[in-house]
Formats: sequence, structure tokens, C-alpha cells
Amino acid sequence: MDITLYKPPFSAALLERYRQFLVSCGLRDEGDADTLALMTDDDFAITACGALAGHTLKQIAVSPDEEGQGACASIVSELMNEASRNGISRLLLCTKPKKLRMFRSMGFYPIIETEDALLMENRKNGLEEFLRSAGKHEGVCGAVVCNCDPFTLGHRRLIEYAAEQCDTLYVFLVSERGSMFQPEERLDMVRRGTADLTNCHVLSSDFYLVSRATFPAYFIKDQVRADSVKADLDIALFSNRIAPALGITKRFVGEEPFCPVTRAYNARMKELLPQYGITLIEIPRFRQISASRVRTLIRAGETEKTKELVPETTYETILRHAGADAPCP
Repeated sequence: MDITLYKPPFSAALLERYRQFLVSCGLRDEGDADTLALMTDDDFAITACGALAGHTLKQIAVSPDEEGQGACASIVSELMNEASRNGISRLLLCTKPKKLRMFRSMGFYPIIETEDALLMENRKNGLEEFLRSAGKHEGVCGAVVCNCDPFTLGHRRLIEYAAEQCDTLYVFLVSERGSMFQPEERLDMVRRGTADLTNCHVLSSDFYLVSRATFPAYFIKDQVRADSVKADLDIALFSNRIAPALGITKRFVGEEPFCPVTRAYNARMKELLPQYGITLIEIPRFRQISASRVRTLIRAGETEKTKELVPETTYETILRHAGADAPCP
């Protein structure tokens, strides 16, 4: 059996064969792979596969005829080697709970488990190190988890309100690559935009809070249910591991009138967080400002119109961003 690695753009024929194989194994393609690993037999039929998407291993499948023959371990090894060649040492995977022993034998350690999903990492104490770096503070502690692509006056209002309700406020920036601004830019925007809030600690989420990349659900056939599974996994990780370690008893979110996925996620948090002694506080959207509106204006070249929607520090970043994207004369 041979294993071949493929990089995008993938041919239509290759994707069709790959997706058909996933479906035959009860899985689906989430369409974000940076690398595909395909094991084929002498007739070039796929017998095992896997994908690498950023820091995440996913869509690992083996045909029934190859189960127990080391095919899964071979696919995982090839993808881990590819990640290493790309300078990626930390890897995560999300799978069905029944796969715990198999992936543990390959060097992955469980982070959190729900009835439907299991999140694992190839570091034994990765989450513990992250929590130590966040630091624990006394008094009433709250949390805001946000993407801030880019950081708007709406985000600023949410964080300012939350900071007023707590002795310490943790602001976790989702670390996956944004649609416009990269994690480092977003972290800088929020830190500069909240520098006057002395009890506010702005941190990278370091893949441990809700992220499309960290929490794939390719093993759940129904997309609507998959979103629910990912939400429950993130809520379980926050409630069982992160909040207790940092003493967080309040989580703040902005009202979401536009995105049904985020609105459903907020509703699920409102249902589950009280079971862990955590209060969810939802505040109205400030002046109906949205980051997506700001991004639309930037893409249209109307950066001047963003000035009334974002803090001055964010506007400075937008101008630099627009300058970097401008064509040379």
C-alpha cells in the first residue's frame, strides 16, 4: 500500500474519489484541508485517508478491509511528519469518544470529552501550561471570548461593560486565522483598544476556545447537528477545565441578531453554563455595529467610513492594512 500526499488546489477527480470514500466510511469533507494523505491499493482505490488543516488532524478513515493492519497509524504518521516539515509541532484532533485508545496509542492525549466528541492533543499538559500562563486572579472573574476581525466599538462596549461587572476580566481572542486580520493583528488591536481598562487581561485562546479549526465535526453527518456538537464540546472545555482553573463565574456575550449559528451557540451557553455555576450575561449590540460591516467597507475601499465604527487604534491598523494591500503605482 502506498501513501501519497496532495496539496491544494486538488483536482475535481481527486476530490470526488476522496469524498466518496469518506461517505462510505460515514464521514464528510469539511473542505479546509491543507494536505490530503491517501493510501491506495494496486488498483489505485483509496483504502485509507486523512487530512491536515492548520494544526488539526481530521477526516481520518480506513476501509473495513484495512482495519487492524496499521493503516490508520501510517496515515497519522505521514500527516504528523508533514506538519513537522511545515514547522507545526502542536497538533490537535477531534474524533468520536470510542477512538480514545487508538489515538492515545499514537501519542495523543485527551483534553475534553462529551457524549458525541473527543478533543485530543499531542502534548500531555498543553492546556495546563496555557492556564498557568493566563494567571489566576482574586475576586469576581469574568470572561469574554471574541474573534474581533477587526476590533469594533461594539466589541469595546461589550468588554467595557464586562470589566465594570468584575474584579478581573479575561478577554480570549480566538486564535484561528481570520477572514481579513491575522491573530497577531487582532490581539494587538484589542490590547491597544482596551489599554485603559486596568482589570482587563487580553489573551490568545491558543486553540482552546471555540474555533472552526480546533473543533471539526466531520464525523457528524448532519451539518446542523455538527454545529451543536462543536458548541457543546467548546462549552464543556470552558466549563470543566478553563473556568474552574481561573475562577471564572461570569461569561459575557453580545446579542447576535444576524448570525443564526452564533445565536444558537449563545442560547446553548445560556442553557448549560448555569449547571457549572457560571452566569451568561448577554448585552444588546451597540449601535448595530458588526465586524462584517467593517470588513465589507474595507474591501470596497471605503476605509474612511469605518472610522465611526471602530476605536481610533483599530482605525490606525485598518489604514496600515489598506496601505499594505494597495497596488504599487
